[in-house]
Amino acid sequence: MSNVIPFSKALRERTWSGHGESEGAGFMSDLMSGRGSRDDYIALVAQHYFIYEAIESAAEKMTDDPTAAPFISPKLTRLPAIREDLRFLIGDDWLEQITPLNTTARYVARINEVGEGWPGGFIAHHYTRYLGDLSGGQVIRTLMQRQFGFETNGVGFYLFADIAKPREFKETYRAQLDAVGWSDAERDRVIDEVIEAYRFNTALFIDLANAKAAAAAAA
Repeated sequence: MSNVIPFSKALRERTWSGHGESEGAGFMSDLMSGRGSRDDYIALVAQHYFIYEAIESAAEKMTDDPTAAPFISPKLTRLPAIREDLRFLIGDDWLEQITPLNTTARYVARINEVGEGWPGGFIAHHYTRYLGDLSGGQVIRTLMQRQFGFETNGVGFYLFADIAKPREFKETYRAQLDAVGWSDAERDRVIDEVIEAYRFNTALFIDLANAKAAAAAAA
């Protein structure tokens, strides 16, 4: 039965509701609709730093794993762009000015955990982040450029200069997912981990909204 529906299709279908909840979280809705501020965007980028530091450190550990290795590509690497975005947005001392929120810390801990030896779990988080960046991330970039007057500085995270055809790249990625010889039980575990990744994303947006409200109340 597992071969009737391609795994990539089953993955999308079974995680779609979690994906929608993540996209619809209030913080992101405000940011995307123009009700968010430049500081809100900076707060989001700051949390991305910790998340991508974890996932790209995990990728380095997974480069020799035969299951995970096909998904790892330097074309996807985001950490250098995030560092440059934060330098532009905050200043040279950006690292001293940012801290992970509670959800980010738990998210990072989970990525670190699966990155130590569970290729399927690593792929679940890799898929959730990077294919999202190549899809909805491009819409976010355009909106942030329009709202805050950015050109490329500040939104470098969303610019995949080495991927000329994102759609083809995503199709290849999904074909690689379909080619992994996971058992039905392992496929279910990977899907559950993608759902967990979406939960982390939704919880992060809630944390960001709460942090913004707390800062406003203290002002």
